Amino acid sequence: MDPGSTMQRIHNQKSILDEPDSPLEFGKAQVEKYTDRTMMRQVTVTFFILSFGFVFGQVSYSIPEEMAKGSLIGNIAHDLGLQIKRLISGKARIFTRDSDEYVELNRETGAILVKERIDRETLCKKTTPCSLHFQIILENPIEFYSVTIQITDINDNEPSFEKREKKFKISESAVIGAKFVLERAVDLDVGINDLKSYTLKPTENFELKLHNNPDGNKNVEMVLQKPLDREKQQNMNLVLTAVDGGEMQMSGTMQIVITVLDVNDNAPVFTQQIYKATVTENSAKGTVVATVKASDADEGSNSKITYTITNTFDDVKNIFEVNQESGEVILIGNTDFEESRSYQIHLLASDEGGLTDSCKLFVDIQDTNDNNPQIKIMSKSTLISEDVKLNTVVTVISIEDKDSGQNGRVKCFVNEDTPFILKSSANDFYSLVTDSELDRETTAEYNITVTCSDEGVPSLSSGVTLTLQISDVNDNAPVFDRSSYEAYIVENNTPGVSIFKVKTTDADWNQNARVSYILEESSVNGVPVSSYVSVSADSGVINAVRSFDYEQIKDLKFC
Repeated sequence: MDPGSTMQRIHNQKSILDEPDSPLEFGKAQVEKYTDRTMMRQVTVTFFILSFGFVFGQVSYSIPEEMAKGSLIGNIAHDLGLQIKRLISGKARIFTRDSDEYVELNRETGAILVKERIDRETLCKKTTPCSLHFQIILENPIEFYSVTIQITDINDNEPSFEKREKKFKISESAVIGAKFVLERAVDLDVGINDLKSYTLKPTENFELKLHNNPDGNKNVEMVLQKPLDREKQQNMNLVLTAVDGGEMQMSGTMQIVITVLDVNDNAPVFTQQIYKATVTENSAKGTVVATVKASDADEGSNSKITYTITNTFDDVKNIFEVNQESGEVILIGNTDFEESRSYQIHLLASDEGGLTDSCKLFVDIQDTNDNNPQIKIMSKSTLISEDVKLNTVVTVISIEDKDSGQNGRVKCFVNEDTPFILKSSANDFYSLVTDSELDRETTAEYNITVTCSDEGVPSLSSGVTLTLQISDVNDNAPVFDRSSYEAYIVENNTPGVSIFKVKTTDADWNQNARVSYILEESSVNGVPVSSYVSVSADSGVINAVRSFDYEQIKDLKFC
């Protein structure tokens, strides 16, 4: 995508400066970009400025898949109204819960760029819409912005069949209207680029019929429309073609090889067209999920039914298998609710004469509480001043529990013996803030334990301990160890002799606890007190400046 060829239209709906005294302010802007590829890239921005000093915002973009590395997705500085120097001073970075990072942030320009080629089918398979979610984190003060990038589909996958060839053995006595289930093609693309239609050639003996399913897929059947004659034609070769709906149409083919057999009057018939079953995730391998049943009115070998699973290009065959003789559908792989909540299994019943019937088995996976909440530190301070304001954000954490329902609902708390509390700032995000005044002289370091527990039975939990140092401010005055001092000196003393020593303590630390001693300006008999005594600034030792004469001065008071 060439950013130079784009046109922008910006609609400002509310400025976050309109109500500076509001405890919660928000704004929203939309940027739409139209390119020469006739695709739209859109950005939606939402701001929330919370009263306790924590800024949260959201921005959304829409881009096509397969953009080249280094392509521009959007400019976070422009779209969120941030200055470049704020991105640099705040050490702006990307935080993602997933290990794969498809995008990167250029702090010098504010641009979000494609870091790795994004393949929508690899990222989301058939799920729509397909989106990347991550956060932009800034420090000092802590701010974070949630970013969503919707990945739109391009027509880069052709329809394909799991097998290049399908073989049928069909009796020459098969009646007009006899149905033969064909394998469906799979197109990894979605929307208009997905599979659109099928064709079958030649059509002398068979016609193609499609049946729409509630899930949007089509069942493909080959229907006999002209009697077969083994003596005239023992073998037939047909071609099934699947075509997608993309602007540049793509297609895939499968060969159908038919061998005409002698008389087989009745096709198998399932007792139900749709079966339903439920299985708990992580169930043991070998668990029987359901049993499907078909019957055939013929006798002998023509009534022998074989069951098979016909799913293509999905995980069904890796997780389930069917007993070819009994119809029992058995678990052979791991079921994980967090990966797939349901499965649709396509089953085929075939007799020895090549006649078939099909049915579907819907398997719902029940969730168990098998995932602990995951705690990730998005941003944290390791040192804060003891004079910080209440509700100062110390740490921002992200919580994720892959379970669902009450198993995935998480509550977090901190140990009660600290002046900190957790505040929920957005879905699955918490900020640790100061809840009362800090005093380094009382506590110089805190070990804050954050515990997150889900509501499953039994409940699962995770914890993390944060160490926070409290830095000193000069909030304590020096204190003398006495309120008054008395000392004696013999007259005619030597100048410079030590008379006594004063001592103070200061509860502060380091430089703030260093004390310097000075004499207050005062006089005795009109003579400055500094003419009589001096004090060492560092040690507090009082020294005689002159030789005292008892007949001239009998006592000396000073501060």
